[in-house]
Amino acid sequence: MKLSTLLAAGVVLAGAILNSSAVFAQAPAAAPAQTNNQQPSEIVQASAQGILKDLDANRDLYRKDPSKISGLVDKYLLPHFDTEYAARLVLAKYWRTATDDQKKRFIDAFYHSLLSNYGAALAEFTADRLKVFPSNVSPTDDHATVRTEVKRDNGDRIAVNYELRKEPGGWKAYDVNIDGISYVKSYREDFGAQIEQKGIESVISRLQKGEKPDSIKKTTDKTS
Repeated sequence: MKLSTLLAAGVVLAGAILNSSAVFAQAPAAAPAQTNNQQPSEIVQASAQGILKDLDANRDLYRKDPSKISGLVDKYLLPHFDTEYAARLVLAKYWRTATDDQKKRFIDAFYHSLLSNYGAALAEFTADRLKVFPSNVSPTDDHATVRTEVKRDNGDRIAVNYELRKEPGGWKAYDVNIDGISYVKSYREDFGAQIEQKGIESVISRLQKGEKPDSIKKTTDKTS
């Protein structure tokens, strides 16, 4: 698994999908509510265990139709990821000048693109690939880093750290740092270069067309 694919798959695993369409006959059940004493690492562990259990039970189905993975994201991961805050960090100064409609369309297009391009990688994810390290966060802390390790196809283990912040409804993740690469910072640089040249509508349009987010860089000559 390439590092860029691992990065995006880590984002998908963290639940960075907004308003992905329901794919099951019935709406997926809501994720269990967080408790006041719950450690951030326990939230990550519970979300991972839930999705891995479902993957193990229906892996052939997800391999045949990776689009159905969006239902798993809705059910287990979305409740624990702050998609709007993450998008604000990715767009940085451009968030302030974007219209409400552009903000919504950017979030939708960005995370749908992540899922469509990298969701299939999640179908191959197994419990033996993931190790979650316990966190020790005090009740007064409002930020936490949850350390995990993911085993790549060649056996190497890569550090995958989730950044979370405490909100009124509990802990929410907003960034994924894989082997020292922050997805927020990486996409902020890629999207920022394109927005500077072509405007935010260019980025939204390319994402809506299914282009991989990590391919959107300084490509004025290709998009002119």
